[in-house]
Amino acid sequence: MHIAEHVERSPYQTEIESWRERMEQSLRADRSWLTLAGLFWLNQGTNRFGSHPENEIVLPEGSAPSYAGSIVYQAGTATLHAVPAAGVAVNGQPGTALQLHSDADNSPDLITLGDLTMLVIRRGQRHAIRLWDQGSPARMAFTGRRWYPVREAYRLTARFIPHDPARSLPVPNILGETEQRPSPGYAVFTLDGREYSLDAVTEGDELFFIFRDQTAGDATYPAGRFLKAAFPDNGQITLDFNRAYSPPCAFTAFATCPLPPPGNHLPLRIEAGELYDGSHFE
Repeated sequence: MHIAEHVERSPYQTEIESWRERMEQSLRADRSWLTLAGLFWLNQGTNRFGSHPENEIVLPEGSAPSYAGSIVYQAGTATLHAVPAAGVAVNGQPGTALQLHSDADNSPDLITLGDLTMLVIRRGQRHAIRLWDQGSPARMAFTGRRWYPVREAYRLTARFIPHDPARSLPVPNILGETEQRPSPGYAVFTLDGREYSLDAVTEGDELFFIFRDQTAGDATYPAGRFLKAAFPDNGQITLDFNRAYSPPCAFTAFATCPLPPPGNHLPLRIEAGELYDGSHFE
């Protein structure tokens, strides 16, 4: 008779595994990177939407009327004009004619139509429609995130050196654009006896690091990975590379991911966090 081996997990390992499970659940949610089904840059003037392929914003076949309305884009402002019978709603309320707030505003407007959700996003000087589909084939085919084993040696205490005053950090993205993002400072950490540094930007109420190491394109996502950390306490932060994760572009062709700034290309292998080999889908 085979007796299953009992593997003791430390509280830290359990904590990381619970965090990874939450990351998995968020990726499988109704409005997630797996359900992202389209990205349509807005042209000046009228941008028609519906399932007919001649529309500027083409919705998945069978998900919407052939023509459900249009979004008129002028001088950086997007205005919805929906066909009354199409069943379009904005923020849960029936909507036919409305100026839309983008994701650059505090309260962006969500357009819904059946299982579809649309949002105006701003990237640089351009605007686009981001489309989610709850029935996305990618969501159905996803086989799960993959991770390195949890190793406490990759949970590091780092010195945080603030910029005084704060300065902007040029952050490139996959669109070939560069965005100037406020940088409060940089982290200095030691691994395998050598010292390294990572420039930080802010993401909500956390520090956000976009980095690339020598596992990229080998065991991890080729463009790099993301890592978040709490703001410093007495000049120190925790860099936990067991929580390093792939950017949205690992799971969808419709994301607009930032790339690691030049100073965040690390000359070492960080064998911790999320793995990537391109086989996340059946």
